[in-house]
Amino acid sequence: MYPLLRRALFRLDPERAHGLIMGGLAEAGRSPLWTRLLARAYRLEDARLRVRLFGLTFPSPIGLAAGLDKDGVAVRGLAALGFGHLELGTVTAQAQPGNPRPRLFRLVEDGAIINRMGFNNAGSRTLAMRLARLRAAGGVPVPLGINVGKSRAVPVEAAVGDYERSLRDVWAVADYLALNVSSPNTPGLRSLQERQPLEALLRLVARLRAELGDKPVLLKIAPDLADGALLDAAAAAETHGLAGLIATNTTIVRDGLTSAHAAETGGLSGRPLAARSLEVLRLLRAGTELPIVSVGGVSSGADAVERLRAGASLVQVYTAFIYGGPGIVRAMNAAVLAAIEREGLASAGELSARGPHPSTARPARQTAR
Repeated sequence: MYPLLRRALFRLDPERAHGLIMGGLAEAGRSPLWTRLLARAYRLEDARLRVRLFGLTFPSPIGLAAGLDKDGVAVRGLAALGFGHLELGTVTAQAQPGNPRPRLFRLVEDGAIINRMGFNNAGSRTLAMRLARLRAAGGVPVPLGINVGKSRAVPVEAAVGDYERSLRDVWAVADYLALNVSSPNTPGLRSLQERQPLEALLRLVARLRAELGDKPVLLKIAPDLADGALLDAAAAAETHGLAGLIATNTTIVRDGLTSAHAAETGGLSGRPLAARSLEVLRLLRAGTELPIVSVGGVSSGADAVERLRAGASLVQVYTAFIYGGPGIVRAMNAAVLAAIEREGLASAGELSARGPHPSTARPARQTAR
Protein backbone atom coordinates (compact mmCIF):
# COMPACT_ATOMS: atom_id res chain seq x y z
CA MET A 1 0.00 0.00 0.00
CA TYR A 2 2.73 2.49 0.89
CA PRO A 3 4.42 2.33 -2.56
CA LEU A 4 1.20 3.68 -4.07
CA LEU A 5 0.88 6.36 -1.40
CA ARG A 6 4.54 7.28 -1.84
CA ARG A 7 4.06 7.67 -5.57
CA ALA A 8 1.31 10.21 -4.91
CA LEU A 9 3.21 11.98 -2.14
CA PHE A 10 6.39 12.23 -4.20
CA ARG A 11 4.46 14.18 -6.83
CA LEU A 12 4.00 16.91 -4.23
CA ASP A 13 6.48 19.43 -2.89
CA PRO A 14 8.38 17.59 -0.13
CA GLU A 15 7.38 20.00 2.60
CA ARG A 16 3.71 19.85 1.62
CA ALA A 17 3.85 16.05 1.62
CA HIS A 18 5.48 16.13 5.05
CA GLY A 19 2.69 18.36 6.35
CA LEU A 20 0.01 16.01 5.04
CA ILE A 21 1.63 12.95 6.61
CA MET A 22 2.14 14.66 9.96
CA GLY A 23 -1.42 15.96 9.90
CA GLY A 24 -2.73 12.47 9.19
CA LEU A 25 -0.69 10.93 11.99
CA ALA A 26 -1.81 13.67 14.39
CA GLU A 27 -5.46 12.93 13.55
CA ALA A 28 -4.91 9.19 13.88
CA GLY A 29 -3.36 9.75 17.29
CA ARG A 30 -6.54 11.43 18.51
CA SER A 31 -8.57 8.29 17.76
CA PRO A 32 -8.12 5.23 20.00
CA LEU A 33 -9.53 3.10 17.19
CA TRP A 34 -6.99 4.33 14.64
CA THR A 35 -4.06 4.02 16.99
CA ARG A 36 -5.09 0.41 17.74
CA LEU A 37 -5.38 -0.33 14.02
CA LEU A 38 -1.99 1.20 13.28
CA ALA A 39 -0.38 -0.67 16.16
CA ARG A 40 -1.91 -3.95 15.01
CA ALA A 41 -0.55 -3.41 11.51
CA TYR A 42 2.93 -2.10 12.31
CA ARG A 43 4.01 -2.64 15.90
CA LEU A 44 6.07 -5.73 16.67
CA GLU A 45 5.97 -6.50 20.38
CA ASP A 46 8.40 -8.94 21.93
CA ALA A 47 10.08 -8.73 25.31
CA ARG A 48 13.42 -9.63 23.71
CA LEU A 49 13.37 -6.36 21.78
CA ARG A 50 13.33 -4.25 24.93
CA VAL A 51 16.37 -2.15 25.73
CA ARG A 52 16.99 -0.81 29.22
CA LEU A 53 19.14 2.29 29.02
CA PHE A 54 19.44 5.65 30.77
CA GLY A 55 17.09 4.34 33.46
CA LEU A 56 14.38 3.95 30.79
CA THR A 57 12.78 0.96 29.08
CA PHE A 58 12.63 1.19 25.30
CA PRO A 59 10.11 -1.27 23.74
CA SER A 60 12.52 -1.80 20.85
CA PRO A 61 15.92 -0.46 19.76
CA ILE A 62 14.52 1.30 16.66
CA GLY A 63 13.61 4.93 17.25
CA LEU A 64 12.66 7.99 15.25
CA ALA A 65 15.39 10.57 14.75
CA ALA A 66 14.82 14.26 15.43
CA GLY A 67 13.53 16.42 12.61
CA LEU A 68 10.31 14.70 11.57
CA ASP A 69 8.10 15.90 14.43
CA LYS A 70 9.68 19.10 15.68
CA ASP A 71 6.68 20.28 17.68
CA GLY A 72 5.39 16.99 19.10
CA VAL A 73 2.10 17.09 17.18
CA ALA A 74 1.95 13.39 16.22
CA VAL A 75 3.36 11.53 19.22
CA ARG A 76 0.54 9.01 19.59
CA GLY A 77 0.32 8.29 15.87
CA LEU A 78 4.06 7.81 15.48
CA ALA A 79 4.30 5.62 18.58
CA ALA A 80 1.61 3.36 17.14
CA LEU A 81 3.87 2.63 14.17
CA GLY A 82 6.23 0.61 16.35
CA PHE A 83 9.03 3.02 17.16
CA GLY A 84 10.78 2.21 20.43
CA HIS A 85 11.29 5.90 21.14
CA LEU A 86 10.64 9.25 19.52
CA GLU A 87 13.10 12.13 19.45
CA LEU A 88 11.20 15.40 18.98
CA GLY A 89 12.63 18.71 17.79
CA THR A 90 15.00 20.25 17.12
CA VAL A 91 13.32 22.85 19.30
CA THR A 92 14.70 26.28 20.16
CA ALA A 93 14.00 28.77 22.92
CA GLN A 94 12.58 31.23 20.40
CA ALA A 95 9.84 30.24 17.99
CA GLN A 96 11.21 30.67 14.47
CA PRO A 97 10.06 30.08 10.88
CA GLY A 98 13.31 28.53 9.68
CA ASN A 99 15.04 29.19 6.38
CA PRO A 100 13.28 30.39 3.20
CA ARG A 101 11.62 27.80 0.97
CA PRO A 102 12.41 25.64 -0.89
CA ARG A 103 14.46 23.99 1.84
CA LEU A 104 13.72 20.27 1.56
CA PHE A 105 14.80 18.12 -1.40
CA ARG A 106 14.41 14.45 -2.29
CA LEU A 107 17.36 12.74 -3.96
CA VAL A 108 15.43 9.66 -5.05
CA GLU A 109 18.21 8.08 -7.10
CA ASP A 110 20.51 8.29 -4.10
CA GLY A 111 17.97 7.28 -1.45
CA ALA A 112 18.68 10.56 0.28
CA ILE A 113 17.27 13.89 1.43
CA ILE A 114 18.87 17.31 1.67
CA ASN A 115 17.33 19.72 4.12
CA ARG A 116 18.14 23.26 5.16
CA MET A 117 15.04 23.70 7.29
CA GLY A 118 16.80 25.86 9.87
CA PHE A 119 15.10 24.61 13.05
CA ASN A 120 11.61 25.78 12.10
CA ASN A 121 9.54 25.24 15.26
CA ALA A 122 7.00 26.82 17.57
CA GLY A 123 9.44 27.21 20.45
CA SER A 124 10.38 25.22 23.52
CA ARG A 125 7.61 26.58 25.73
CA THR A 126 4.90 25.58 23.25
CA LEU A 127 6.34 22.08 22.97
CA ALA A 128 6.56 21.79 26.76
CA MET A 129 2.90 22.75 27.21
CA ARG A 130 1.77 20.32 24.52
CA LEU A 131 3.70 17.43 26.05
CA ALA A 132 2.53 18.29 29.57
CA ARG A 133 -1.07 17.97 28.38
CA LEU A 134 -0.26 14.73 26.60
CA ARG A 135 1.41 13.24 29.67
CA ALA A 136 -1.45 14.33 31.90
CA ALA A 137 -3.78 12.42 29.59
CA GLY A 138 -1.58 9.30 29.79
CA GLY A 139 -0.75 9.45 26.11
CA VAL A 140 3.00 8.78 25.91
CA PRO A 141 3.54 5.04 25.31
CA VAL A 142 7.27 5.22 24.46
CA PRO A 143 10.21 7.25 25.78
CA LEU A 144 10.38 10.77 24.39
CA GLY A 145 13.63 12.57 23.73
CA ILE A 146 13.71 16.29 23.09
CA ASN A 147 16.42 17.61 20.82
CA VAL A 148 17.45 21.19 21.68
CA GLY A 149 19.30 23.65 19.46
CA LYS A 150 20.28 27.31 19.34
CA SER A 151 17.84 30.03 18.28
CA ARG A 152 19.01 31.56 15.01
CA ALA A 153 18.68 35.16 16.25
CA VAL A 154 20.98 34.51 19.21
CA PRO A 155 24.69 35.03 18.54
CA VAL A 156 26.99 32.09 19.15
CA GLU A 157 28.61 33.97 22.04
CA ALA A 158 25.25 33.92 23.88
CA ALA A 159 24.40 30.32 23.01
CA VAL A 160 24.72 28.92 26.52
CA GLY A 161 22.02 31.23 27.86
CA ASP A 162 19.76 30.37 24.94
CA TYR A 163 20.20 26.63 25.53
CA GLU A 164 19.49 27.17 29.21
CA ARG A 165 16.14 28.77 28.46
CA SER A 166 14.98 25.95 26.19
CA LEU A 167 16.35 23.21 28.45
CA ARG A 168 14.51 24.67 31.44
CA ASP A 169 11.29 24.78 29.42
CA VAL A 170 11.34 21.12 28.37
CA TRP A 171 13.28 19.48 31.20
CA ALA A 172 10.27 18.12 33.08
CA VAL A 173 8.44 16.71 30.04
CA ALA A 174 11.40 14.90 28.41
CA ASP A 175 12.52 11.35 29.17
CA TYR A 176 15.93 12.33 27.79
CA LEU A 177 17.43 15.44 26.20
CA ALA A 178 19.73 15.79 23.21
CA LEU A 179 22.05 18.74 22.66
CA ASN A 180 22.17 19.58 18.96
CA VAL A 181 25.43 21.39 18.24
CA SER A 182 25.92 19.75 14.86
CA SER A 183 23.25 20.84 12.39
CA PRO A 184 24.77 22.56 9.34
CA ASN A 185 21.69 24.74 8.84
CA THR A 186 22.08 27.32 11.64
CA PRO A 187 25.02 29.69 11.09
CA GLY A 188 27.80 29.12 13.60
CA LEU A 189 26.12 26.20 15.35
CA ARG A 190 28.80 23.64 14.54
CA SER A 191 31.43 25.85 16.16
CA LEU A 192 29.84 24.82 19.48
CA GLN A 193 31.52 21.43 19.00
CA GLU A 194 34.89 23.11 19.56
CA ARG A 195 36.45 22.55 22.95
CA GLN A 196 35.81 25.81 24.80
CA PRO A 197 32.17 26.44 23.78
CA LEU A 198 31.35 22.76 24.21
CA GLU A 199 32.84 22.73 27.70
CA ALA A 200 30.74 25.79 28.61
CA LEU A 201 27.56 24.11 27.37
CA LEU A 202 28.33 20.89 29.21
CA ARG A 203 28.97 22.81 32.44
CA LEU A 204 25.50 24.30 32.03
CA VAL A 205 24.02 20.82 31.72
CA ALA A 206 25.78 19.67 34.90
CA ARG A 207 24.36 22.67 36.74
CA LEU A 208 20.82 22.04 35.48
CA ARG A 209 21.02 18.36 36.41
CA ALA A 210 21.94 19.35 39.96
CA GLU A 211 19.20 21.97 40.14
CA LEU A 212 16.28 20.43 38.22
CA GLY A 213 16.86 16.74 38.88
CA ASP A 214 18.96 14.18 37.11
CA LYS A 215 17.95 13.61 33.52
CA PRO A 216 19.76 11.72 30.74
CA VAL A 217 21.39 14.25 28.41
CA LEU A 218 23.04 13.16 25.16
CA LEU A 219 25.31 15.02 22.74
CA LYS A 220 24.54 14.84 19.01
CA ILE A 221 27.63 15.22 16.87
CA ALA A 222 28.43 15.78 13.20
CA PRO A 223 29.94 13.18 10.87
CA ASP A 224 32.11 15.85 9.27
CA LEU A 225 34.43 16.35 12.24
CA ALA A 226 37.91 14.89 11.97
CA ASP A 227 38.22 11.68 13.94
CA GLY A 228 40.35 13.30 16.63
CA ALA A 229 37.72 16.00 17.16
CA LEU A 230 35.03 13.34 17.48
CA LEU A 231 37.01 11.61 20.20
CA ASP A 232 37.61 14.95 21.95
CA ALA A 233 33.87 15.65 21.97
CA ALA A 234 33.17 12.19 23.36
CA ALA A 235 35.78 12.67 26.07
CA ALA A 236 34.25 16.01 27.06
CA ALA A 237 30.80 14.44 27.23
CA GLU A 238 32.14 11.65 29.41
CA THR A 239 34.01 14.04 31.71
CA HIS A 240 30.92 16.16 32.30
CA GLY A 241 28.64 13.23 33.06
CA LEU A 242 26.52 13.11 29.93
CA ALA A 243 24.52 9.93 29.45
CA GLY A 244 25.51 9.17 25.88
CA LEU A 245 26.18 10.26 22.30
CA ILE A 246 24.03 10.45 19.18
CA ALA A 247 26.12 9.77 16.09
CA THR A 248 25.57 11.26 13.63
CA ASN A 249 23.79 14.35 12.35
CA THR A 250 23.53 15.10 8.62
CA THR A 251 26.57 15.74 6.46
CA ILE A 252 27.68 18.51 4.13
CA VAL A 253 29.79 16.05 2.08
CA ARG A 254 28.39 15.34 -1.40
CA ASP A 255 30.62 12.51 -2.65
CA GLY A 256 29.13 10.16 -5.24
CA LEU A 257 25.67 11.70 -5.58
CA THR A 258 23.81 11.41 -8.89
CA SER A 259 20.50 13.21 -8.24
CA ALA A 260 19.58 16.56 -9.76
CA HIS A 261 19.40 18.22 -6.33
CA ALA A 262 22.87 17.07 -5.26
CA ALA A 263 24.27 20.60 -5.33
CA GLU A 264 21.68 22.02 -2.93
CA THR A 265 23.09 23.36 0.32
CA GLY A 266 22.01 21.81 3.60
CA GLY A 267 22.41 18.59 5.50
CA LEU A 268 22.41 15.31 3.58
CA SER A 269 20.76 12.26 5.14
CA GLY A 270 20.04 8.76 3.89
CA ARG A 271 22.05 6.03 2.20
CA PRO A 272 25.07 8.16 1.19
CA LEU A 273 25.73 8.87 4.87
CA ALA A 274 25.72 5.20 5.90
CA ALA A 275 29.43 4.42 5.50
CA ARG A 276 30.67 7.45 7.44
CA SER A 277 28.02 7.08 10.14
CA LEU A 278 29.05 3.46 10.69
CA GLU A 279 32.71 4.48 10.68
CA VAL A 280 32.03 7.12 13.34
CA LEU A 281 30.11 4.58 15.43
CA ARG A 282 33.05 2.19 15.36
CA LEU A 283 35.52 4.96 16.16
CA LEU A 284 33.48 6.17 19.13
CA ARG A 285 32.79 2.65 20.36
CA ALA A 286 36.55 2.13 20.46
CA GLY A 287 37.16 5.41 22.23
CA THR A 288 34.46 5.80 24.88
CA GLU A 289 32.38 3.79 27.30
CA LEU A 290 29.36 6.04 26.75
CA PRO A 291 26.26 4.46 25.15
CA ILE A 292 25.82 5.46 21.51
CA VAL A 293 22.63 6.04 19.56
CA SER A 294 23.48 5.37 15.91
CA VAL A 295 21.72 7.32 13.17
CA GLY A 296 22.57 8.10 9.57
CA GLY A 297 21.87 5.97 6.52
CA VAL A 298 20.14 3.13 8.36
CA SER A 299 17.93 1.89 5.52
CA SER A 300 17.12 -1.76 6.22
CA GLY A 301 16.82 -4.39 8.89
CA ALA A 302 20.32 -5.62 8.03
CA ASP A 303 21.63 -2.07 8.59
CA ALA A 304 19.96 -1.89 11.98
CA VAL A 305 21.46 -5.21 13.05
CA GLU A 306 24.88 -4.11 11.80
CA ARG A 307 24.71 -0.93 13.92
CA LEU A 308 23.80 -2.91 17.03
CA ARG A 309 26.59 -5.40 16.39
CA ALA A 310 29.00 -2.48 15.93
CA GLY A 311 28.18 -1.36 19.45
CA ALA A 312 25.16 0.95 19.20
CA SER A 313 22.70 0.70 22.07
CA LEU A 314 19.85 2.22 20.05
CA VAL A 315 19.31 2.99 16.37
CA GLN A 316 17.36 5.88 14.84
CA VAL A 317 15.85 6.33 11.38
CA TYR A 318 14.44 9.25 9.44
CA THR A 319 15.08 9.11 5.69
CA ALA A 320 14.36 5.37 5.53
CA PHE A 321 10.95 6.10 7.02
CA ILE A 322 10.24 8.63 4.27
CA TYR A 323 11.26 6.23 1.50
CA GLY A 324 10.11 2.96 3.04
CA GLY A 325 7.03 4.00 4.96
CA PRO A 326 5.84 2.72 8.32
CA GLY A 327 6.52 -0.89 7.39
CA ILE A 328 10.26 -0.21 7.61
CA VAL A 329 10.05 0.03 11.40
CA ARG A 330 8.45 -3.39 11.74
CA ALA A 331 10.93 -4.84 9.23
CA MET A 332 13.87 -3.52 11.24
CA ASN A 333 12.49 -4.83 14.50
CA ALA A 334 11.83 -8.21 12.83
CA ALA A 335 15.43 -8.34 11.59
CA VAL A 336 16.74 -7.59 15.09
CA LEU A 337 14.50 -10.28 16.55
CA ALA A 338 15.65 -12.80 13.94
CA ALA A 339 19.30 -12.04 14.81
CA ILE A 340 18.54 -12.53 18.50
CA GLU A 341 16.96 -15.90 17.76
CA ARG A 342 19.76 -17.05 15.43
CA GLU A 343 22.40 -16.29 18.04
CA GLY A 344 20.45 -17.70 20.96
CA LEU A 345 20.43 -14.39 22.84
CA ALA A 346 17.96 -13.13 25.38
CA SER A 347 17.61 -9.53 24.23
CA ALA A 348 18.61 -6.80 21.80
CA GLY A 349 20.89 -5.49 24.51
CA GLU A 350 22.92 -8.70 24.32
CA LEU A 351 23.19 -8.30 20.57
CA SER A 352 24.64 -4.83 21.09
CA ALA A 353 26.95 -6.12 23.82
CA ARG A 354 28.55 -8.37 21.21
CA GLY A 355 29.79 -5.31 19.36
CA PRO A 356 33.48 -4.41 19.61
CA HIS A 357 34.66 -3.53 23.10
CA PRO A 358 36.56 -0.24 23.46
CA SER A 359 39.71 -2.09 24.47
CA THR A 360 39.78 -4.36 21.44
CA ALA A 361 38.07 -2.56 18.55
CA ARG A 362 40.21 -1.18 15.76
CA PRO A 363 39.75 2.59 15.42
CA ALA A 364 38.56 4.01 12.13
CA ARG A 365 41.09 5.74 9.94
CA GLN A 366 41.97 9.29 10.92
CA THR A 367 40.36 11.29 8.14
CA ALA A 368 39.57 14.98 8.17
CA ARG A 369 36.09 15.74 6.90
